Formats: sequence, structure tokens, C-alpha cells
Amino acid sequence: MTAPHADPGAALAELSRIRLDETDLEDVLGRVAELANQTVPGSAHVTVTIAQGGHNQSAACTSDLARKLDEWQYRQERGPCLDASASAASLSLPDLVAEERWPEWAALAREAGIGSSLSIGLPIQEAVTGALNLYGVTPGAFDREAIRIAESFAAYAAVALANAHLYDSTATLARQMREAMRSRAVIEQAKGILMGQRRCSADEAFALLSKLSQDSNRKVREVAEALVAKAANR
Repeated sequence: MTAPHADPGAALAELSRIRLDETDLEDVLGRVAELANQTVPGSAHVTVTIAQGGHNQSAACTSDLARKLDEWQYRQERGPCLDASASAASLSLPDLVAEERWPEWAALAREAGIGSSLSIGLPIQEAVTGALNLYGVTPGAFDREAIRIAESFAAYAAVALANAHLYDSTATLARQMREAMRSRAVIEQAKGILMGQRRCSADEAFALLSKLSQDSNRKVREVAEALVAKAANR
């Protein structure tokens, strides 16, 4: 069933109001898919493809049907959403009965009740690309005006996703750095304890921690934490 059409201007305004410090990347992706489905005339299902490091995924979708149509393309490594993502172009398939570029995928989509599709490339970052994929239940679901609205929406969505991805990457890096600093601190404490107990050098103490890590199949940080905790209890 085709989603009700929302005002494109209101949808774009909502995209611009997204607070990255209050919303994670997954939620931003989900909202982009929902707004596109509500805004673009003729749209019944929407997915957002994200491509990074040779891996493709439907990072957001409004239905399982749409996700399955995307995943077939990922497995076969061909299809409109992949080509749109790679080229940052718009690919309109107005009639899947007459589609000759991807006939196998078109037949699968028709069996699922899809008559037409529209994929618009999203240049998110240099190493991250994507596509906004819209599916209509009838042939010709996306006329010229619908394509114009979809492309305008995609341009705003690409900026929102780029900002969200950058924010998410920066936040992840900050967490990793904090964790690394905590790990280093506890390892240095454990080395100090071993150096005092065994009268050994710092290198010898770390070598012992490494051996204990291998023998117990635990991370060096976990071995160090246990040693520090044991010393504190004493």
C-alpha cells in the first residue's frame, strides 16, 4: 500500500533538525527511510543501502519485503541499488515487466508485488556510499515530479547521513581511545606489582602478563585487572 504523502518541505526541515548528540546513526537512517516513504509520491517501501569496504547492507528499511529485494542484489553483486550507490546516480525502473538490465531481479520484485523502483545514489563520505531505494506497487509509480522530489530529499539525506556517520565515527574513536587508556593504566599497574613481587624488569613483567594471557585464553587487560584486584584485596 502506498504511503500517504507528507509535505516535502516539512520532511527536509525535519532532516535539518536532527540532533546528532541525541540520535545515533541507526536512528538517523531509520528516520530517513520513513520520511522518504511518507514524502515521495508513489512510494510504498523504502530502504537505505550503505556500502563500505566492499560490504553492502540495508541499514534501514520500512518493510521486510524491501529488505529482501536489496539482499538479493547484495548476494548476486548486481542490481539497481548497487549501481546507484557506486555511481551516485539516479536509476529509475518505471516498468519491471519491461526491465532488461536486471531481468532476474525484476522478476523477483514483480512476484513480490512491486511494479517499479527508483534508486538514488547517496555520496555520504569518500569511503562510504549508499543509495535511497524506493519501491512502488504499480508500473510508473514514480513520475517526473516524484523523481524530482526524491532527488531533492536524497540530497538533504546525504548531508544528514554524512554528518551522522562522521559524528558516530568520532564518538566511536573517542570511546576506543578512552578504553585504550584505561587498559594501558591497569596493565602498567599490573606490571608494577609483578616487578615488585619478582624483582624483574618492566619488559619481563609484561612478558609474564602475556604468557598468563595465552595460558588462560584471556586478554592481557583482563589478566592485569585480575592481578590488580587481587593485590588490592590483600
